[in-house]
Amino acid sequence: MGNLQIPRPVCALFFLASTLVACTESEQPPQLESYAYENATGHCPAGSRPGVAGATDGKVSTDGIRYMVRTPSNYDATFAHPLLITYAPAGMSRWASERLTGLTTAATGAGFVVVYADHLQLNIPAIERLGTLPALVAKDWCIDEKRVFVTGHSDGGTASQMLAVIEKTKKVPAAIAPSAAGVTGKDLESFQCRDPIPVMIMHGKNDTLFPGWGAQTSAWWAKCNGCDVTKTKVVEGGCLAYQGCSSQGATLYCEGTGSHRDWPALNRVMLEFFVHPEKFQ
Repeated sequence: MGNLQIPRPVCALFFLASTLVACTESEQPPQLESYAYENATGHCPAGSRPGVAGATDGKVSTDGIRYMVRTPSNYDATFAHPLLITYAPAGMSRWASERLTGLTTAATGAGFVVVYADHLQLNIPAIERLGTLPALVAKDWCIDEKRVFVTGHSDGGTASQMLAVIEKTKKVPAAIAPSAAGVTGKDLESFQCRDPIPVMIMHGKNDTLFPGWGAQTSAWWAKCNGCDVTKTKVVEGGCLAYQGCSSQGATLYCEGTGSHRDWPALNRVMLEFFVHPEKFQ
């Protein structure tokens, strides 16, 4: 599985020193939007999933991962929803990660069930544990397990990116959108390419903690996805789309102007990329 090292004490201290960490379970979740189910396909038998509509907090996996679930406000328990898993930066709770990313309202309006998980100290076994969440959520909510999408910031970006290359979990995500991930191109060279997968790498131009790492990893993914690594074009959100990629391997590099702590203002683009990656090729 390679010898990837994922040191995080400096990243943990960075986020713990910020004001983003303070958060309690009593906070109200962001607004949940309704979803237009008129053209929905895929289903679960009525009564087969006990998960309820709305905001569900306080879930804990059998191995201790704490997470929470957000559904469209008019959640239909018979429709197989796409699932968006958001992994937290170092030192952050699931609530702080929800506030940082601001994904809940737009994602539920687009028909996603959204899950936020507490941060785990990262190593390969921890990422493998995080990779069990989609199947666990699908036991309670009606999920299309072929449409599992993952994102996250900093350590969460690292987790979402490595989930797609580690042997035990690489088939879990249908697409990934890591932000400010602590992964280098050299790290990824320790792993074999998986089948082509849509990848949207987001990284701040002024990220001094992991400088230039997003450009490195996007080039690695572009090569794995059969793209011409010398040719890109500007697409929505100011992202660079590699050209000539395989039909299932749309690859974007989105370099924002922010620092390491900044979540990119690309939520709408990300959700569209997950649903229709072919539009970005």
